Amino acid sequence: MDTQVWSDFLQQNWLVIVIALIVLFVVLNLVKTMVKWALVIIIVVAVLVYSGVSLEKIKDVANDVTTETVDKLKSEATNIMMKEAKEAKYTSDAVGNFSITTPNLEMKGQKGKDKVEVSLRGVALGQWKISDTVESFIAEAKNNSNVTSGK
Repeated sequence: MDTQVWSDFLQQNWLVIVIALIVLFVVLNLVKTMVKWALVIIIVVAVLVYSGVSLEKIKDVANDVTTETVDKLKSEATNIMMKEAKEAKYTSDAVGNFSITTPNLEMKGQKGKDKVEVSLRGVALGQWKISDTVESFIAEAKNNSNVTSGK
């Protein structure tokens, strides 16, 4: 979210924010039931609505942050995939399911499918289309398994 927008909002509406904080403080200290939390939520929503921040904007910001985080994780996973390809262990079963593991990455898929499940350090990154990088990683892992099984 743009810090300049928040800075301008705080400069223009500091009095409303201070009053809202005082009301919240009083509500939290005087009211001891579930009504307290309902009042807190109402006050926070009122301040957000007054500030012009809509729930749609909050949702957009949350989506942007999520997308950016996932993209960074995918980029990191791709880098780790290339670095750890030599250590990758390929296993498969008779049905065609396969699994590739490295110290930090796990990939699961099925022969003939165009997507694989990828996890980075135990965090699922969802289904990835099999790109050139993923395909070369799978080939390297198969190579490693053939080399180690021949010993």
